[in-house]
Amino acid sequence: MSLDYDHLVQEDRVHRALYTDPAIFAAEMSNIFGATWIYVAHESEIPNPNDFITRKLGLRPVIVLRDANDKLRVLFNRCTHRGTTLCRHEKGNARAFQCPYHGWNFLNTGKLRGVPWADGYSSDIKDPKFNVAQVPRVESYRGFIFATLNEAAPPLLTWLGPITRPIDEWLDRNPGGKVFVCEANRFKFKGNWKLAYDNSSDGYHVIYSHRSLLEMENRLADESNKGMAYYKNSPDALPMYVQYMGNGHHFKDKRPNLQPRPGGLWAIESTHPGMEHAQDMFRAKYGERAESLLDLAGSEPVNVNIFPNLSLLGNHIQVFQPVSVDETDAIWYGTRIEDVNGDIGDALPTINALRMRTQEGFPNFGEVDDLANFEQIQRGLQCPEDEWIYMNRGLGLPDRIKHNPDGTITAPATDEVFMREYIKEWKKLMQARPELTIQREP
Repeated sequence: MSLDYDHLVQEDRVHRALYTDPAIFAAEMSNIFGATWIYVAHESEIPNPNDFITRKLGLRPVIVLRDANDKLRVLFNRCTHRGTTLCRHEKGNARAFQCPYHGWNFLNTGKLRGVPWADGYSSDIKDPKFNVAQVPRVESYRGFIFATLNEAAPPLLTWLGPITRPIDEWLDRNPGGKVFVCEANRFKFKGNWKLAYDNSSDGYHVIYSHRSLLEMENRLADESNKGMAYYKNSPDALPMYVQYMGNGHHFKDKRPNLQPRPGGLWAIESTHPGMEHAQDMFRAKYGERAESLLDLAGSEPVNVNIFPNLSLLGNHIQVFQPVSVDETDAIWYGTRIEDVNGDIGDALPTINALRMRTQEGFPNFGEVDDLANFEQIQRGLQCPEDEWIYMNRGLGLPDRIKHNPDGTITAPATDEVFMREYIKEWKKLMQARPELTIQREP
């Protein structure tokens, strides 16, 4: 079936089929989740030679690893013999993988090491066609590992483009410019993966969808300024903004709402158990330095969205993992810091404990609001006669949207310009004819 993407994607609206058509979803698994750079893991999850972790590239099960020579690889998690998954552990350390079905054994470079009773084969089992297939291009940017099956894709740094600036800023506030990934909160919703990406810089829904979260965040506060309280009154009049960064990436920056002082970030952190004790202890023990230390525990008010499946927000790394046309996993990884420069000292365990407690804020309370919305949108889209979804907020209003010299586009935080622009990139990719390749030679 030929799909008319020029009809399905228009300037102010998109067709419901983008979210409901299994044929479009199947094409996305090649044209998006095969032909673009897809986030697969963080280097801190596989810090040592022979460390591995199992993930997905679209629907493809993969093993992300460092081989014995410290080279990053992404192997298909598929035995070349009969196709079963080769590794059934979530993570570990292994120089080789043995197929649980028939015992074929592979080095973590992908090379076939041996098979049981090899004299039963007339063909040469040393032929590279029997090696594990692997993704031909794997690159890392500041610890974030991406992979693509498209040999013609631009280099990762080129593809990231201007979105590297907010990535850098998100990292550089931490000691040594590093974070270390912890375990995750795992959610699932009955909806298309693009619903999550549509929402990832949406400032229009906050005051309505997250009303209970806002009330909870401010229930004990002397002033109603905790969490996302700045959305309550005329958010477009505030200095926060949304910025489209090209190649499907976009960025919502709420930091201009903060007080520009040490402790300004911690001042808006929502109340959670143990927070006051830690805060009082830090101020008594560390004096003026306490505010900067507390800021290291606070949730950075940004949404850095790397198309199509990665968001950095607060202290968290969120990954969107498509399962089917109407099912998606939304995974929130916590992060911790280390005393890389040797200037945090005994404050480090408490800072990291506070960072973990921020997982109890938006990821546990706000995310469920969003997932409920996504599921209800997917349900509403089962009305086939009502064909269109609109994303026209801000469109056509003079002086509202700014086109910057670097090619980025800036607008008020409630505008849908980022949706209109990223879906243009989606359409371009879906109209392309990429050649996806694997490699067999280690």
